[in-house]
Amino acid sequence: MRIGVFILIALAAAAVAAEPPRSAYVVIVHPANRVSRIDRKFLAEAFLRRATRWPDDTPIHPVDLGPDARARIRFSEDVLSRSVASVRSYWQQRIFSGQGLPPPELADDEAVVAYVLGHPGAVGYVATGTALNGATVLEVN
Repeated sequence: MRIGVFILIALAAAAVAAEPPRSAYVVIVHPANRVSRIDRKFLAEAFLRRATRWPDDTPIHPVDLGPDARARIRFSEDVLSRSVASVRSYWQQRIFSGQGLPPPELADDEAVVAYVLGHPGAVGYVATGTALNGATVLEVN
Protein backbone atom coordinates (compact mmCIF):
# COMPACT_ATOMS: atom_id res chain seq x y z
CA MET A 1 0.00 0.00 0.00
CA ARG A 2 2.77 2.43 0.92
CA ILE A 3 4.61 1.69 -2.31
CA GLY A 4 1.46 2.40 -4.31
CA VAL A 5 0.94 5.73 -2.55
CA PHE A 6 4.60 6.62 -3.05
CA ILE A 7 4.39 5.82 -6.78
CA LEU A 8 1.21 7.88 -7.10
CA ILE A 9 2.84 10.86 -5.38
CA ALA A 10 5.97 10.52 -7.52
CA LEU A 11 3.91 10.44 -10.73
CA ALA A 12 1.91 13.50 -9.67
CA ALA A 13 5.10 15.40 -8.86
CA ALA A 14 6.62 14.44 -12.22
CA ALA A 15 3.50 15.63 -14.06
CA VAL A 16 3.61 19.01 -12.30
CA ALA A 17 7.34 19.36 -12.98
CA ALA A 18 6.81 18.56 -16.68
CA GLU A 19 4.46 21.52 -17.19
CA PRO A 20 6.24 24.50 -18.73
CA PRO A 21 6.27 27.56 -16.49
CA ARG A 22 3.70 30.22 -17.39
CA SER A 23 5.03 33.66 -17.96
CA ALA A 24 3.93 36.34 -15.52
CA TYR A 25 3.23 38.70 -18.45
CA VAL A 26 2.28 38.90 -22.12
CA VAL A 27 3.60 41.46 -24.59
CA ILE A 28 0.87 43.31 -26.49
CA VAL A 29 0.62 45.64 -29.48
CA HIS A 30 -2.11 47.57 -31.27
CA PRO A 31 -4.28 45.28 -33.45
CA ALA A 32 -3.20 47.15 -36.61
CA ASN A 33 0.43 46.14 -35.99
CA ARG A 34 1.27 43.32 -38.41
CA VAL A 35 4.07 41.94 -36.23
CA SER A 36 3.13 38.63 -34.61
CA ARG A 37 6.55 37.58 -33.29
CA ILE A 38 9.33 39.68 -31.89
CA ASP A 39 12.94 38.98 -31.09
CA ARG A 40 13.73 39.46 -27.40
CA LYS A 41 16.73 41.65 -28.29
CA PHE A 42 14.63 43.93 -30.52
CA LEU A 43 12.00 44.18 -27.79
CA ALA A 44 14.69 45.20 -25.28
CA GLU A 45 16.03 47.78 -27.73
CA ALA A 46 12.51 49.20 -28.14
CA PHE A 47 12.02 49.56 -24.38
CA LEU A 48 15.47 51.13 -24.00
CA ARG A 49 14.55 53.44 -26.92
CA ARG A 50 17.43 52.28 -29.08
CA ALA A 51 15.04 50.82 -31.67
CA THR A 52 12.50 53.47 -32.63
CA ARG A 53 10.56 52.05 -35.60
CA TRP A 54 8.61 48.90 -36.43
CA PRO A 55 9.50 47.08 -39.69
CA ASP A 56 6.71 49.03 -41.48
CA ASP A 57 8.35 52.31 -40.32
CA THR A 58 5.66 53.09 -37.71
CA PRO A 59 7.23 54.77 -34.65
CA ILE A 60 7.50 52.47 -31.62
CA HIS A 61 5.80 53.74 -28.45
CA PRO A 62 6.77 51.50 -25.51
CA VAL A 63 4.85 51.77 -22.25
CA ASP A 64 5.81 50.41 -18.82
CA LEU A 65 3.92 49.41 -15.71
CA GLY A 66 4.90 50.93 -12.37
CA PRO A 67 8.11 49.69 -10.71
CA ASP A 68 6.36 47.47 -8.15
CA ALA A 69 4.19 45.56 -10.63
CA ARG A 70 5.07 41.85 -10.74
CA ALA A 71 4.83 41.87 -14.55
CA ARG A 72 7.28 44.81 -14.68
CA ILE A 73 9.79 43.03 -12.47
CA ARG A 74 9.65 39.84 -14.57
CA PHE A 75 9.70 41.75 -17.88
CA SER A 76 12.77 43.72 -16.80
CA GLU A 77 14.56 40.53 -15.76
CA ASP A 78 13.49 38.40 -18.75
CA VAL A 79 13.68 40.90 -21.60
CA LEU A 80 16.02 43.67 -20.46
CA SER A 81 18.24 41.34 -18.38
CA ARG A 82 18.28 44.00 -15.67
CA SER A 83 16.52 44.69 -12.42
CA VAL A 84 13.94 47.47 -12.32
CA ALA A 85 16.40 49.51 -10.23
CA SER A 86 19.07 49.06 -12.90
CA VAL A 87 16.66 50.16 -15.62
CA ARG A 88 15.74 53.24 -13.57
CA SER A 89 19.45 54.04 -13.17
CA TYR A 90 19.93 53.68 -16.94
CA TRP A 91 17.12 56.19 -17.53
CA GLN A 92 18.43 58.63 -14.91
CA GLN A 93 21.76 58.70 -16.75
CA ARG A 94 20.03 59.18 -20.13
CA ILE A 95 17.82 61.97 -18.78
CA PHE A 96 20.75 63.75 -17.08
CA SER A 97 22.83 63.62 -20.28
CA GLY A 98 19.92 64.76 -22.46
CA GLN A 99 19.87 61.50 -24.41
CA GLY A 100 16.25 60.51 -23.96
CA LEU A 101 13.25 59.90 -21.77
CA PRO A 102 11.93 56.59 -20.44
CA PRO A 103 8.67 55.06 -21.63
CA PRO A 104 5.66 56.35 -19.72
CA GLU A 105 4.75 54.37 -16.60
CA LEU A 106 1.07 53.58 -16.26
CA ALA A 107 -0.79 52.69 -13.08
CA ASP A 108 -2.13 49.24 -13.98
CA ASP A 109 -2.64 46.59 -16.64
CA GLU A 110 -5.94 48.09 -17.80
CA ALA A 111 -4.25 51.45 -18.42
CA VAL A 112 -1.54 49.74 -20.49
CA VAL A 113 -4.17 47.93 -22.59
CA ALA A 114 -6.03 51.23 -23.14
CA TYR A 115 -2.80 53.00 -24.12
CA VAL A 116 -1.82 50.26 -26.57
CA LEU A 117 -5.28 50.27 -28.14
CA GLY A 118 -5.11 54.05 -28.52
CA HIS A 119 -1.67 54.22 -30.18
CA PRO A 120 -0.94 52.20 -33.36
CA GLY A 121 2.82 51.95 -32.68
CA ALA A 122 2.47 51.09 -29.01
CA VAL A 123 3.96 48.05 -27.31
CA GLY A 124 3.43 47.11 -23.70
CA TYR A 125 3.18 44.16 -21.36
CA VAL A 126 0.52 43.16 -18.89
CA ALA A 127 0.01 40.40 -16.36
CA THR A 128 -1.05 37.09 -17.85
CA GLY A 129 -4.82 36.81 -17.69
CA THR A 130 -5.53 40.52 -18.14
CA ALA A 131 -8.48 41.32 -20.44
CA LEU A 132 -6.85 42.48 -23.69
CA ASN A 133 -9.95 43.98 -25.35
CA GLY A 134 -8.60 43.29 -28.84
CA ALA A 135 -4.90 44.01 -28.33
CA THR A 136 -2.62 41.53 -30.10
CA VAL A 137 -0.30 39.28 -28.08
CA LEU A 138 3.23 38.98 -29.49
CA GLU A 139 5.23 35.79 -29.36
CA VAL A 140 8.64 36.67 -27.92
CA ASN A 141 11.56 34.63 -29.30
